[in-house]
Amino acid sequence: MLANWVVIPTCLPLVVRRCHTCASERFRANGKFRVNAHHKLLDAWLLALCTGCGETTKVTILERANVRSVRPEFLDRMHDNDPALAAELLQDAVVRRRNRVALDWDGAWRLDTGGSDHLDREVIDISVRFAARVPVRPARLVADGCGLSRAEVERLITEGRLVSAVRLTGRISGDFTFTLKR
Repeated sequence: MLANWVVIPTCLPLVVRRCHTCASERFRANGKFRVNAHHKLLDAWLLALCTGCGETTKVTILERANVRSVRPEFLDRMHDNDPALAAELLQDAVVRRRNRVALDWDGAWRLDTGGSDHLDREVIDISVRFAARVPVRPARLVADGCGLSRAEVERLITEGRLVSAVRLTGRISGDFTFTLKR
């Protein structure tokens, strides 16, 4: 029987960018947007506060975009400060690359295993699904979900008793399955 686990974000990740005021490297996005209009052109930013000094930085979303080229629903969501839109935009690779920022997901996600009734079986087949593209080490997910230490998970991998079609030693942010033989 296949058990399903889900990696769920619990809050917005931290934005990794150097602060000009205090030299901190973490900003907390709170889902607030700023939209400016210049005649028929729009600029839009996602605002984030420095975790060290509270200084505000802007993550550019739109830059001199023609008003007619912006979907009205998208603009309404920015005016409403939609946190779901902020999460979508932070995960957009184009936005991150344009602004030269990275994301720090530490403490911003949790693993939902759906209970531990499947852990006492001899062979466990588990499907892991990501609700958002959170980069996590699969070995950490197995350790957290099965109540094992990371060293024990590494030992199971080297012994061939923990197998998967994906590499279990790097980071992954997409769905995968694995089999654990006790």
